[in-house]
Amino acid sequence: MKKNKIALINHGCAKNLVDSELMLGMLAQNGYDITLNDDEADIVIINTCSFIHDAERESVQSIIETADKGKKIIITGCLPQKHKDELKKAVPEAVAMLGTSDIAKIVEAINTVSKTGEYFCSVSQNPVYVYPEEVQRQQITVGSSSYVKIAEGCNYQCGYCVIPKLRGPYRSRTIENITKEVKELGQKGVSEIVLIAQDTTAYGIDLYKKPSLAKLLTELNKIEEINWIRVMYTYPSMFDDELIEAYANCDKVVKYVDIPLQHSHPQMLKAMRRPVMDYRAFIEKLRQKIKNVAIRTTFIVGYPGETREMFDDLYEFTKWAKFDKMGAFEFSREKGTYADTLSGQIPARIKKQRKNKLMKLQQQISLEVNKNFIGKKVPCIIESVTDDGTTIARSYRDAPEVDGLVYIKTDELLVPGDIETVNITGCDDYDLYGELA
Repeated sequence: MKKNKIALINHGCAKNLVDSELMLGMLAQNGYDITLNDDEADIVIINTCSFIHDAERESVQSIIETADKGKKIIITGCLPQKHKDELKKAVPEAVAMLGTSDIAKIVEAINTVSKTGEYFCSVSQNPVYVYPEEVQRQQITVGSSSYVKIAEGCNYQCGYCVIPKLRGPYRSRTIENITKEVKELGQKGVSEIVLIAQDTTAYGIDLYKKPSLAKLLTELNKIEEINWIRVMYTYPSMFDDELIEAYANCDKVVKYVDIPLQHSHPQMLKAMRRPVMDYRAFIEKLRQKIKNVAIRTTFIVGYPGETREMFDDLYEFTKWAKFDKMGAFEFSREKGTYADTLSGQIPARIKKQRKNKLMKLQQQISLEVNKNFIGKKVPCIIESVTDDGTTIARSYRDAPEVDGLVYIKTDELLVPGDIETVNITGCDDYDLYGELA
């Protein structure tokens, strides 16, 4: 019997991307024909995101468009985890659904659907993610960088966040398994690895009974096949001295701290169920201990109860901190979260005004920060070359897909993944321009 041709559409964060690549790896290992063109496919897997309303809408739109093409659809990830029963009624074209911790059943789901035509559903009521270590990821994105998931799930109960319900408790992978994967990626030509989890700073707390990200970085730093190690999604109260030391001393760990602070006002942080600590002292410490560190953060505006004075505190804090990179998001009210039950919900118009005001400030700060790099030499990773001959790169200060780029003027043919020193000659609000040093 001829096996179905499978396509996959991925939505959401980098953690979802890794799950998608794992599912494709399982299918490839079982002899399935995989295509990147969903028009050619018999079955389309849609790996969904349900973190906030906008992400949910994007996933739903994708499902509708695929159903209109007459495709058999398998819906995986956060959306079935959150809305299993409603989704089945709303999307009769769905032939199978898998929850966030059920992706290892993708082959079983497709076999069942193909052979019997019966609907297949596996959505664990209490998800517990187990990373399928024996699977070779089939990478969708081919380039100089690759994401490596070091843990899944979350033990925090932040007031606005539905992730612990969707992804279950925190579960780390072993240092040995992560090291093995990183080495293999390096051997395939990946130059930069990007470590991801719901909270990377909690890494190892379940396996080794203490936070072990510093130890993991020290081990990964020994791998000759890779050039850069980048860490995303760190948590302020877990960013201890040992970790700061690892950032400072491991030469392959880029001096880039991604640390979503969410707000600055103590009352807001308390209402968000986030750590209340002296962020100013913390940022000063990072800048003092980690030479040339770039700090990226995100903030939520319009959380229930946020007064004008609290927002002003956040604005002044941002003005003081001069973050290298910063994003602001309007609070999104999600059912099942603590914040959904709070009084003092902020009107949409006010949320938008606050976000725009904060981002306008950050735009000015970003331009000031970028101007300081003119005339300096900065290590950059080569991404690609455009048709007009412009080489596109990222500095150590820029994470893939979320930060700025460096445009290099050169006649030399540069190889994606190589690290080159670039003399910065110009900038705009978010990007840099330069030439080979």
